[in-house]
Amino acid sequence: MTSETSESWQKAIPTRREFLQRFGGGFGALALSSLLAEELPAAEQNASPLAPRQPHFPPRAKRVIFLYMTGGVSHVDSFDHKPELIANHGKKITVDNWQGKTGEFARYLKRPNWEFRPGGESGVQISDLFPHIREVVDDLCVIRSLKSDHTNHYESTLGMHCGSWTFARPSIGSWISYGLGTVNRNLPSFVVIAPHAPYAGAQTWGSDFLPGCHQGMQMIPGNDPIPNIHRQVATSKLQELELEQLASANRKHLANRPADNALEARIRSFETAFGMQREAPEALDLSGETAATLKMYGLSAGQKTGFGWQCLVARRLAERGVRFIELIDVGSSNNWDAHGDMATHGPLAQNVDQPIAALIRDLKQRGMLDETLVVWTTEFGRTPYHEKPDHAGREHHHQVFSSWIAGGGIKGGLAYGASDEFGIDVAEDRVHVHDFHATILHQLGIDHERLTFRHAGRDYRLTDVHGDVVQDILA
Repeated sequence: MTSETSESWQKAIPTRREFLQRFGGGFGALALSSLLAEELPAAEQNASPLAPRQPHFPPRAKRVIFLYMTGGVSHVDSFDHKPELIANHGKKITVDNWQGKTGEFARYLKRPNWEFRPGGESGVQISDLFPHIREVVDDLCVIRSLKSDHTNHYESTLGMHCGSWTFARPSIGSWISYGLGTVNRNLPSFVVIAPHAPYAGAQTWGSDFLPGCHQGMQMIPGNDPIPNIHRQVATSKLQELELEQLASANRKHLANRPADNALEARIRSFETAFGMQREAPEALDLSGETAATLKMYGLSAGQKTGFGWQCLVARRLAERGVRFIELIDVGSSNNWDAHGDMATHGPLAQNVDQPIAALIRDLKQRGMLDETLVVWTTEFGRTPYHEKPDHAGREHHHQVFSSWIAGGGIKGGLAYGASDEFGIDVAEDRVHVHDFHATILHQLGIDHERLTFRHAGRDYRLTDVHGDVVQDILA
């Protein structure tokens, strides 16, 4: 190559700033341009659907860490202490609902498998199923009056994530990404860390009719949490040239298909991946964490699996600006669905108990808990009774169950709402899933009635046409 040819070739290579501006053409400054976002004009930055947006009112929390236990955790064995259920074990009663069917059904009360004990200064009762979480109960608001609309796993998993029990709709993480954008466009605004998909699969973190850039990205614990994150070419300069050519082809292709949201989402996924090449490996690298921190989460050096790894990575992603981080402990098999034997709750609880308590402590020590909403939930509870006396298991129970929220402007050391004496139905202060969602959005500065998206001729929202903020649990 002559010196003139070399000089001409060098001039043909755009600077990084020129490359980012060209790549963003046609879509505004997209996720890729966040690498040098500070160099781009404000108007160009604001054109991105992932650009940070102002909330409706001052928020108490900046982000959410959503802990989802798949399969239906028994409320009467965990967070809802029922002395009368214990005292009346084996007593025959008549109930008016059995697995979603109404009528009169003779059933036998079944006591919890684990003892309840008071925790912290508040004395809120939590069972021996979660001894580590009991130690941080003064930071939790335990809600004992949650209610769902369905008794099946698929529908209730959709309901808890999407606010819809019949059709897939955008996940709560996607709604939050859509409403607030992201403060770090080198990482997805919505991340799901899960070894397996729960009931309803990837619909639980899908964006549905919202722009595809707001859907959750799954990380799978292990040696390769994000497949193909490393570039396949020799240099970053060569990769930029290849991406510019790809962007040009994509712009032409999309110009003839302006309403193809799926196509635009795929294009944006390439752009986000470019920024993630730099930031994601660092976020997932735990080698800089202290031995004390690893021990607190129950991790050994170099470990890349387990719920402790998921929780610690969640904290690191929260530090780096990810808006919504969901952690799913298990998948649609071998989960909390204890039809045959409640003893299966034991190892599942042991898997998550210490890491969750560590996450609460770690966030608090770093001054992050006040601005992080930590939510623990499941799709429904389990029956406080069974059709057979002394049966070892429990069935699905959507009439009332328990969840808890910590941080982000929520009162700690509080047990809110109540089920009846046996834990069969809501007795006071009902919190429907729509109310639960409205409260989460409220703490992020979002009015759930104003966060809407026009689709198929009507305005949709996470809470449908329902939902009230649970004011009594707000600090």
